[in-house]
Amino acid sequence: MKIRQFIATAIIAISSISMFGANAVEVWDLNPIEKLSISSKLYEGTIDFSGTLPPNYAKNTDKRYVVLFDFHTRAQPMLTGMHDWMSHNGEWPWLETIVVTPATYSKLLGPVYEDGAQLLDFFEHDLLKALDKNYRTNGFRIYSGFTGNGSAGLYTLLNRPSLFNAYIIASPVLADDHRGLMSSAEQKLKKLTDKPRYLFMSNGTSRYEQPHQDSFTELKKILQTTAPKQLTWQTKAFEGTTYMSQPVLAVVHAIEAIFSDIHNTLAADSVISRQGAQAILKHYRYLSEQKFGFEVSAEDALTALGKSLMKDNPKKALTVFKISVDTYPESAWAIHALADAYAQLKQFDKALDYQKQAREKANSMGGWHQNKHQQFLEEYQAALKG
Repeated sequence: MKIRQFIATAIIAISSISMFGANAVEVWDLNPIEKLSISSKLYEGTIDFSGTLPPNYAKNTDKRYVVLFDFHTRAQPMLTGMHDWMSHNGEWPWLETIVVTPATYSKLLGPVYEDGAQLLDFFEHDLLKALDKNYRTNGFRIYSGFTGNGSAGLYTLLNRPSLFNAYIIASPVLADDHRGLMSSAEQKLKKLTDKPRYLFMSNGTSRYEQPHQDSFTELKKILQTTAPKQLTWQTKAFEGTTYMSQPVLAVVHAIEAIFSDIHNTLAADSVISRQGAQAILKHYRYLSEQKFGFEVSAEDALTALGKSLMKDNPKKALTVFKISVDTYPESAWAIHALADAYAQLKQFDKALDYQKQAREKANSMGGWHQNKHQQFLEEYQAALKG
């Protein structure tokens, strides 16, 4: 009995440490909220929106951020809680994002919301401009919407697609040609060829969604036959799940897909990597300049390619590592990859020279990185001495 009591006490203690930590941080400090009052020619007065900022927004003053917008006021705690959980491990799988929602329901917004043209004008000329003016945005915008708000997102994609880069649409209202979506989808989808975009659309099997099932299936077929290559799209049926779970499930699946090119390094045996270092750089320039609008590093893909070549073609591997260092001269890990390649070739003098540079670059990084680079440096020094 004493052993069981001891184990139970230990579990409670460990759980407490896990929950609260040695230096507990208030949840609201993790998600600071700012009020943004937005005026418009479309209504008199102002409408308040909540801008929930990443926890390090005030600290990292040189950083710019993704924006996610949702029309539902109650989406704020849901999305920001999910964002905090899915981004606190080094922005994986969710890049740090500014989450924007209406602060409260406003009657002023009702007529604008119902009128499609006014809604798009409000997005373009009022909301998005205000966000760019007041926050450090990086140009990549995500629209998130559930049921009627999801339909508003689809309407935006079809009629003014440049407003957002990615659309997360959960259980959209589609029956009876709502907002003219079904009747215009085929014609307007064909025109989405100017830049890369992403669409995630899902539904469930609840009684609330059943009236829209046929239209959802039809819209999926239209996407299959009509969507241009510039539109990456996915549909998902969350069968056997409850109605109110739909936006949660949709956001999780969509966020992982939206940022997959950032978090999933090109494999060395991928079609692109097999074409060489320049093809990798070209691919990541496409991601940076066209798909995301902010820099996406090719370093890991170059390193993976270089390592794969070391056994059979070390000369080519060294060329790849040197291209990586030339491209990312401030990266301690890019320099270390070159140093390690020379170490594998028993050229410890060159390995040591490059690792000294890597160790110096690591001074701006965290303690773990500094310790690892110091460890590599000492290993190469010992190897050189024989």
